[in-house]
Amino acid sequence: MDKKLQHTDGNYLFNVDILINARTNPLAMQYMLEMLNNNDKVTDFNINSGLELGRTIDTLLRSAKLALLQEASAPPQPQPAQQPASKPAPPSARKPAISNPADAFGKIREYIRDNKLVRLRMNRQGKQVSMPCRILNFDEQTGNLSVYHVDEKQVYTLKLNEIDEFM
Repeated sequence: MDKKLQHTDGNYLFNVDILINARTNPLAMQYMLEMLNNNDKVTDFNINSGLELGRTIDTLLRSAKLALLQEASAPPQPQPAQQPASKPAPPSARKPAISNPADAFGKIREYIRDNKLVRLRMNRQGKQVSMPCRILNFDEQTGNLSVYHVDEKQVYTLKLNEIDEFM
């Protein structure tokens, strides 16, 4: 243990590294926090390193941004002649239509670039499903979207023709 020379009003500051045996980093952190919080002599603490929470999300977002940058720097590729068929929305629920697939693809790229929260409405196994998500990646050639469901905290791969509406 390395003692610092700082001393004020009976409080002493120590800088330590603690090794905790646990199955996962979050579990080890839980054990450490319980140990520190359950001791009335520890008045405050600061965790400087060892925190690994949120890395999966960071990795997914980083790879989506990298894919977007690579897509932006690649030479333009010919657009498909028509967008994959999707079930049309009832006339009362239709929003202003996007005139061609290139416009729709541009809108999807904009959602990715801005990391925008989007609600997708789709028909899955005969049921209407509404999914709040962020679009991570879009492959125009295959029509696949990788989306991060913000409520379930999971990544899904969807076909563009499964989606009825972007809201």
